Amino acid sequence: MIKKAQIVFNKFIRERDKDKGCISCGSQVTQAGHFYSQGHHSALRFNEINVNGQCIRCNCFLHGNLLNYRSGLIKRYGEQKVILLEVGKNKVKKWSRLELQEIIKMYA
Repeated sequence: MIKKAQIVFNKFIRERDKDKGCISCGSQVTQAGHFYSQGHHSALRFNEINVNGQCIRCNCFLHGNLLNYRSGLIKRYGEQKVILLEVGKNKVKKWSRLELQEIIKMYA
């Protein structure tokens, strides 16, 4: 169920950001990249500020291009929201089946 929710959510992010360009470098968006990884920061897995459109180069080959990603976050959302994201980065979340169904419904 979490895999399906991630696919639906990532598709939403790519569509949302397709005209904004990669958050890290401005190139064409082909992926949904997490500032804080979904594996280590489970509470931020489906956070719309934590996940943004990225090009494959930044997301995969530059491992997120995180310095430029953070600058892009500040430009896009403002420093206060980025600070709030950083404060919540260590929270652990186990997503329930009901929550995942709601995510699928909301972002499909």
